[in-house]
Amino acid sequence: MISFTRGVPANEAFPLDELLSCSESAIQNFGAKIFQYSSSFGFQPLRELLSEEYGVSPDQIILSHGALQILDFTSSCFLGEGSSALVELPTYDRAIQVLKRSKATVMGVPLEDDGIDLKALKEKTASFKPRLIYLIPDFQNPSGTTMSLKKREKVAELAREFDFLIVEDIPYRKLRFQGNELPQIRDFCPERTITLSSFSKLISPGLRVGFAFGPSEIISRIALQAEETYITPSLLPQALVFEFLKRGNLPGQIKKLHSLYFPRLEVMLDSLRENFSGMGDWIKPEGGFFVGLTLKKKVEAPLLLSRAKEAGVLLTDGRGFFADGGGDNFLRLPFCALKPEEIREGIGILARLIKEM
Repeated sequence: MISFTRGVPANEAFPLDELLSCSESAIQNFGAKIFQYSSSFGFQPLRELLSEEYGVSPDQIILSHGALQILDFTSSCFLGEGSSALVELPTYDRAIQVLKRSKATVMGVPLEDDGIDLKALKEKTASFKPRLIYLIPDFQNPSGTTMSLKKREKVAELAREFDFLIVEDIPYRKLRFQGNELPQIRDFCPERTITLSSFSKLISPGLRVGFAFGPSEIISRIALQAEETYITPSLLPQALVFEFLKRGNLPGQIKKLHSLYFPRLEVMLDSLRENFSGMGDWIKPEGGFFVGLTLKKKVEAPLLLSRAKEAGVLLTDGRGFFADGGGDNFLRLPFCALKPEEIREGIGILARLIKEM
């Protein structure tokens, strides 16, 4: 089976020898400390290391079991029945599920080629007074879009004007293969922004080390929610990541990921041009894990998923990425975990099926 379902790293991307060595060092250097209960904020040495990188104090950083769990804590703290939240249309399907679990009304704002539609965003914020907006500004999941500098600045202005919280998710930010890095949204509105990220795409998702930083009073509130949920996060993986970073392994690992993933992105884009020209539209990402394909004609999503599976291709239901419904003609195409020949074959199969349908 050729799987265009989950956005997972390639197995060959994991730095196994370094992780083995860092695990041993973590236990030797921190002993019983990482096997004992601790603060719900997470492993202090890693928080201090991250605080230096992002220019915040350690009390503005929390570590948890992946960034999605911090989003869950954030929704529990700031949303609830009768409140509303905005997301991009489309956006990460699991984020939609987490936000909806808080009983908030979750509404989508359409994406354009350079990020969120500002006119639609202003109209919805004025009408519905959302408490927060969830955004993925760099190589967005699932579309591959990157938000322009102008739009990052404008989102920050709207947050101040309409008094909402920005949740900025940046797990793909360091996986930029081309172009120039843009400032984070938080650079324009640090007092109203929680930034989420993790080491899942850079080192290993199995470690489950995510983090967030933002205003200390907000992070403290999230840490209390974490304490009431599990008392202490798992410290051994956090100590392992600390050792990995302290040794200076991350730049080399990121360079390895770029050389592994960028050719696969190019093959994906070439395959789409060869097979889907005139049949669909897509963004040309400069990094990340995904290319989002919007078909020009609507297809019946369940039937496409079923026929694709019979033909040896697994797809995620595109409707899950749309908070307001729709998405029948949308396909998220992850490329990182697939070899170039699998990408070519899978895209060819999809094109034949969709032409038949």
